Amino acid sequence: MPADAHRTAQPSRPIRPLPDQLISQIAAGEVVERPASVVKELLENALDAGATQLGIRLEEGGVRRIVITDNGCGIPADELPVALMRHATSKIASLDELESVLTLGFRGEALASIASVSHLVLTSRTADAAHATQVSADTGHLQPASGGVGTMIDVQHLYFNTPARRKFLKSEQTELGHCLEMIRRAALARPDVTISVHHNGKPLEHWNAGDVAARTAQVLGGDFSRARLPLDEEAGTLHLYGFAGLPTASRGRPDQQYFFVNGRFVRDKLLTHAVRSAYQDVLHGDRFPSYVLCLDLPPEMVDVNVHPSKIEVRFRESRAVHQFVYHAVQRCLARQAGEQGDSLHTDGEAMAAARPAFDGARPGGVPGAAPQWINYSAGRQTELGIAQPRQAYLGMVRDATGDADGGTRPWQPAARPPAWLADAQAARADEPPSLLDSLPARTASPFNDAAEDASDADHPLGYAVAQLHGIYVLAQNARGLVLVDMHAAHERILYEQIKTALDARELAVQPLLIPVTLPANPVEIGAAEEHQATLQLLGFDIAPVSPTTLAVRAIPALLRQADAEALARDVLRDLQAYGGSRVLAERQNELLATLACHSAVRANRKLTLEEMNALLRQMEQTERADQCNHGRPTWVQLTVAELDRLFLRGQ
Repeated sequence: MPADAHRTAQPSRPIRPLPDQLISQIAAGEVVERPASVVKELLENALDAGATQLGIRLEEGGVRRIVITDNGCGIPADELPVALMRHATSKIASLDELESVLTLGFRGEALASIASVSHLVLTSRTADAAHATQVSADTGHLQPASGGVGTMIDVQHLYFNTPARRKFLKSEQTELGHCLEMIRRAALARPDVTISVHHNGKPLEHWNAGDVAARTAQVLGGDFSRARLPLDEEAGTLHLYGFAGLPTASRGRPDQQYFFVNGRFVRDKLLTHAVRSAYQDVLHGDRFPSYVLCLDLPPEMVDVNVHPSKIEVRFRESRAVHQFVYHAVQRCLARQAGEQGDSLHTDGEAMAAARPAFDGARPGGVPGAAPQWINYSAGRQTELGIAQPRQAYLGMVRDATGDADGGTRPWQPAARPPAWLADAQAARADEPPSLLDSLPARTASPFNDAAEDASDADHPLGYAVAQLHGIYVLAQNARGLVLVDMHAAHERILYEQIKTALDARELAVQPLLIPVTLPANPVEIGAAEEHQATLQLLGFDIAPVSPTTLAVRAIPALLRQADAEALARDVLRDLQAYGGSRVLAERQNELLATLACHSAVRANRKLTLEEMNALLRQMEQTERADQCNHGRPTWVQLTVAELDRLFLRGQ
């Protein structure tokens, strides 16, 4: 029989209102998806009631039983039956209040929906009541009960009357994991609340009230606490604060991404995109950053009444919010400043102007943190070329010791090599002539005695000692030993230089004396013809000279030492993959990373001490220089104390 026949065979029914129980069960399909949904709704009610202590007991992952106890203001006895009715709430009373709601709950659907698919018992006591009062959702009868000030909600046998829904639940451990995730969100949003969790009678978690630094360490673990950057920025009525994880501590899953809007956990595409865009300079591929961020703004600027789960929001000025979040996180990553020692940060430094819930300690000095450092001094950034980094370094020395007219000025500590570097240069005096000899003579030597007393504080990366296996630069600073991945570090430096020049439309072009020709397939020929404007903007002159040949006549000056043929092929491949109209918008960073990688110093390239020091100085003057373009660290610090422990000194 055709399907249409089944549809037309149904008897006509009159239009009538649905029973209240059925309405609540339909609403429960949106509000109560699984036990974790019950936990979320009940926790929100408890926090709205002003609770400072929460006790959560689960059985069989929350399917058999969920008991949540709080010490909030409680519910008056005569209002308990009303609390179980649909669309009954004390949190809003008018449209104006709905448009400026600040409480976590406001729809008045949670308790009625939960009661329609479970056995729910509500016990509550206010401060002025002689005893607690209990009401069962099944009977609606009130009776005296024992209990302190606050509320206890006991939910048993979830979906007992809708077995089809219960079949969709997962295993006990899976449902428990979802419940714990909801509890973690509440714990991160309200570090001032003490929370304890039990499962099947056994304690699982206990988090004492404290500051956000301690709470994030408790909830997300030591790895996050050792690799987080404090963030606190305001712009008009917008306030963003919290912690952004270091790119070097990225994860394979987005399981440590918490964003709160006015204290409410949200999963918003606009905010997620803004944060992800801020990380794109230092995080590529399939890695995900970790963060705990809070955005406060006037409630009338955000609509939280988008979905019954209240996990989605809509901003009135979405573009302004996106740009504010993007730039705030980007600035946080750009100005990150290191790490383990008291010389750079002090544990317990307060986050300025954070709201009380996030009035925590800055975790800059957590022992064991990945070493990170950025120099914000106003020194000029000289070019670190491939062929002549020595001139760049000595040019910096010359700028610090003599004026353009040949006069001298006092030596600046920011460019002072230590005495052993002068000795090392003297030891090289018998070597064959090199680029060093082609520089103009200087009338004043930077390696004078006055320099010896200057501080090393302006050069946390120290001065080069040697090169290891043609890959790593070993440097000595005031705190110990620094190891630098020279290719990764130079790649970041070039990337930032190209990006800055491209943004300013000042990307210098290097014409080739002899054009480089390369055999090309039809796809590469087509890409070169189609994306001529983009290629010119990037500093390339690549054009077909025959149906099977391309000629490279110019490349960016910053990449003049790169392999022109390999560079041209990779650029054309990226343009073909991303599209010329999108490459400078959505995919600019990937393309620039390709360009920088081609021209960065390669492994097994032997560097002189001056070249290595030039690299260190460039790193100190380059934003985000502590990670390469793919989020890997470019340098690590081993303190003298750590070296002593390796050799058991003092033990």
